[in-house]
Amino acid sequence: MPASPPTSSARPPSLTYEPDPPFEIAPAHAPGSPLVFSSPHSGAHYSADFLAASRLDPTVLRRSEDAFVDELFAAAAAANGAALIKALFPRAYVDPNREPWELDPAMFEGPLPAFVNRQSPRVAGGLGTVARVVSNGAEIYRHKLDFAETRRRIEALYMPYHAALEALLARTQAQFGTCLLVDCHSMPSIGGPMDRDPGRRRLDFVLGDCFGAACAPIVIATAEACLRDMGYAVGRNDPYAGGFITRHYGTPSASRHALQIEINRGLYMDEIAIAKAPGFAKLAADLGVLVQKLADLSRSLVPQAA
Repeated sequence: MPASPPTSSARPPSLTYEPDPPFEIAPAHAPGSPLVFSSPHSGAHYSADFLAASRLDPTVLRRSEDAFVDELFAAAAAANGAALIKALFPRAYVDPNREPWELDPAMFEGPLPAFVNRQSPRVAGGLGTVARVVSNGAEIYRHKLDFAETRRRIEALYMPYHAALEALLARTQAQFGTCLLVDCHSMPSIGGPMDRDPGRRRLDFVLGDCFGAACAPIVIATAEACLRDMGYAVGRNDPYAGGFITRHYGTPSASRHALQIEINRGLYMDEIAIAKAPGFAKLAADLGVLVQKLADLSRSLVPQAA
């Protein structure tokens, strides 16, 4: 594992452009395994236009990020033969862990097309594909949005991310006969006003398998046992059971498995300053143990011939 980073290292956001392509893929550095990692909420490229349209300052916007999550997993993923895809655009701008068209009509000038999902629980909470609020409930925008601009964001950023993720999964499954997607996230150490657990101190990890629908039972059981053996407090499916990525790509009957991992930010970062804390290196090393366990397990998920 890499040496411990400086405790004051905050990652400054890029303020001037939309990334093209809107994702990065870190390749494996070892013989492959049926593992794929995604970090859809670690992007920190905030365009100048977005900042100008927002009523919030960049630091407040960034508290919706899963800051540094991609870095926590990157070395272990590569060492265990797994690629990692991460979004470069921020979730406050476009959220790839939603359906492609979950939008709140109250945010827009004029009517929305009929295909838009206006009534999902995420939309009701202000956290659709283009969010109305950040995680603390503060409104993002000064003015109502134009649907044509929102469509452009989704087609330029969201769609390519999912196309690349699908291609990684398809290539992995073609090579190994199976694949296990680990969708990597972080959560505030205390439930926020928009969450199901407001004001409640959270566990170290929450594992989500959509209540058993997204992966074989042994996957979540192995992850839970590994983390508990290292002394972490671990829960399942509460308050996070798995977002769109886990639900959409997790199809165990087709030998595609997906597991969502939520990490308590208090373990590794200063949540106010958005900077790595002294616990970062230890957590990254412990996640290396977990990744190796999941890599070993993933090879056993290949369906047996009848």
